[in-house]
Amino acid sequence: MQGFSLRGMRCLAAPVMAIVGSPNVGKSTLFNRIAGSRIAIVEDRPGITRDRIYAAAEWRARTFRVIDTGGLELGHIDEIRDRIRAQVELAIDEAQVIVLVVDGTVGATGADEEMADLLRRSRKPVIVAVNKLDNPGRLTLAVDFYSLGFPDTLAVSAEHGIGIGDLLDAVYAYFPTDADASDEEDEDEVVKVAVIGRPNVGKSSLINSLLGEDRVLVSPQAGTTRDAVDTPLVMGGQSFVLIDTAGMRKRGKVYETTEKYSVLRALRAIERCDVAVLVMDAEAGIIEQDKRVVGYALDAGRAIVIAVNKWDAVEKDGKTAQEFERNIRSHFPFMPWAPVVFVSARTGRRVSRVLEIAAEAADNHALRIATSTVNTVIQEAVAIVPPPTDKGRRLKILYATQVAVKPPTFAIFVNNPEIMHFSYERYLENQLRESFGFLGTPMRILIRARS
Repeated sequence: MQGFSLRGMRCLAAPVMAIVGSPNVGKSTLFNRIAGSRIAIVEDRPGITRDRIYAAAEWRARTFRVIDTGGLELGHIDEIRDRIRAQVELAIDEAQVIVLVVDGTVGATGADEEMADLLRRSRKPVIVAVNKLDNPGRLTLAVDFYSLGFPDTLAVSAEHGIGIGDLLDAVYAYFPTDADASDEEDEDEVVKVAVIGRPNVGKSSLINSLLGEDRVLVSPQAGTTRDAVDTPLVMGGQSFVLIDTAGMRKRGKVYETTEKYSVLRALRAIERCDVAVLVMDAEAGIIEQDKRVVGYALDAGRAIVIAVNKWDAVEKDGKTAQEFERNIRSHFPFMPWAPVVFVSARTGRRVSRVLEIAAEAADNHALRIATSTVNTVIQEAVAIVPPPTDKGRRLKILYATQVAVKPPTFAIFVNNPEIMHFSYERYLENQLRESFGFLGTPMRILIRARS
């Protein structure tokens, strides 16, 4: 069973379990045991895992996702630990059930108690896995951990596979029922649109204008929105879920704990959406933070639409929109494929166009092209502009195929990946876009050696 990133499983309606705990308690060992392969790096020292790691697993004929997280030291604050905490909080937010791993050989620690308090606030089901109890004489040590306040407290040894079946039975009990799973599968037809941007650019106002009512709190004060709020909407026969998010300021300006959590939820909203609508303020113009915000969506591989709000407040002539769009393209040269729409949330002008374009971008984001067609386009591109040479070696394009969607990802097999120049790779991407469109979605090109 292979691990895979969050980007590769957007379309799966599978329940999620997250593994959390202090450093060096055996989280990654348990993750590898459940995943059935050595996906996470395991060493006998703390701090190896920092980012979230995902894998698919199966228990009692039910497929689910498991997340490994970095060891959380709640009493320490520095840049690395702050990043780990952010990743843990995102995993907790995503999961249906949480497994708290503790070290049974040292007893319940203050860090375990702090972690238990954090998990109680999440209001998610929590199972305590008392790890490293690898012989019958140690099993009674698990009793000490009932003091954390969770009735599901089980003795396990991740390294030796002891108690893992009982642990997964307990996890399974908290998964959604088959009926719930069917409902989740129906959601694949829904386009999830996250409305993102800096504070006070009109994100909530745009959603209210689309809904035709004041469903989301709006205030001229920046930072009104704290949570990522999901609102269903049907327009033109297409079902959407609109996700209003907190405005994301520069990292150094995020002082309040509440705001930090709001930004984390906004990042989580980006990860679970199909299309991210970047809202910009036409009056304020383009600033560096707009690039940072859209960078999160690009990193997550989401489709992107740029909505320039407050267009009614701008003095215009016949070329104002074209000039503003040229300015956007100059600031965002890395995504010329992102459509731009000028709107006014206050007057409602052209706001419906945002969802029309978002629906098209979502279709392109999930578009799959037949391998024969992909190869025809690539071969024609090579015939028009032959691959470059490098020190007498000529690059040969052997074969191409689409290997993933959301975003569309193409593998191009060559004789020697080292002599593929980025400019020729960009040329091939442009030829694919010219043939198939892919409006609104990023594209990934993987250069692979023949094997």
